[in-house]
Amino acid sequence: MEKIQVGISSCLLGQQVRYDGAHKYHSYIEQTLGHYFQFRPFCPEVESGMGIPRPAVQLRETLQGIRCVGVKDHNFDVTEQLQNISVEQQHWLGDLCGYILKKDSPSCGMQRVKVYKKDVPSRHGTGIFAAYLQQAFPALPVEEEGRLGDPILRENFVQRVFVLHRWRQLCQQPLTTHGLMIFHSRHKLIAMSHDQNLARDLGRMIAEIQENTISTSAQNYITALMACLKITATRGNHVNVLQHIQGYLKTKLDSDDKLELTETIENYRQNRLPLIVPLTLLRHHFRKQPHAFIDDSYYMLPHPSELALLNEI
Repeated sequence: MEKIQVGISSCLLGQQVRYDGAHKYHSYIEQTLGHYFQFRPFCPEVESGMGIPRPAVQLRETLQGIRCVGVKDHNFDVTEQLQNISVEQQHWLGDLCGYILKKDSPSCGMQRVKVYKKDVPSRHGTGIFAAYLQQAFPALPVEEEGRLGDPILRENFVQRVFVLHRWRQLCQQPLTTHGLMIFHSRHKLIAMSHDQNLARDLGRMIAEIQENTISTSAQNYITALMACLKITATRGNHVNVLQHIQGYLKTKLDSDDKLELTETIENYRQNRLPLIVPLTLLRHHFRKQPHAFIDDSYYMLPHPSELALLNEI
């Protein structure tokens, strides 16, 4: 398959771009996600001309707001330098389907970056580049490498990357109301697993789209969809979706198969089984009893099974 374009902090790929000339190589990112993602490395500190090695910097509260300054020399202020280099990347950032950032970095940290006030740190900051990235591209899936160790957050991020990639593919052709309806239909159950109210809102957005405003409406839709998917899917919402899918089989299964499927979903609800188990059982039944809507739904296979992302949630 075509690899998906994903931005990444250069140090996570083993590039020696840290302030001390070191790296923060992350094997899972390159050796597992790298089978599906084409990484675009970027280090805002190096690209802004700070060099390797360079003075370590930190975020500090000042009278002028939060600034990125030297750890030893607080007069060494690189805030505008980092802001300017961030804006200069707009031409390629807009083509990405995701971004993986280095946690705790004063330039790349997505959240909980240390901010110093009178030498007392508080974890409420965002790196300079990370702040620009999230503000300028609100629909872009962004995650830190440290949070990828959480199975739920990892699956959430990868799922969003694949959804945005499919959207980019859709937009390579002239948009039509029919095409948008098909796209939404295939992602409807995924949206329901994240937030059922927002999923209903998305359905209304699609139903109200007119050909003469399709470009604006489509942009509003994908922004709303990605905001919905950013909400972590809950076990309860997954159970509702699984039971909804089960309803398409109510006249197709014998009593034993119905009981087995019901018990499997209940065991998932009680955290005795991972999500992959009821999904696999449903796929088994729909191979024998095909249904166009379910067969086309990405909920049944949101990303390559080789990633095994559903095995721990």
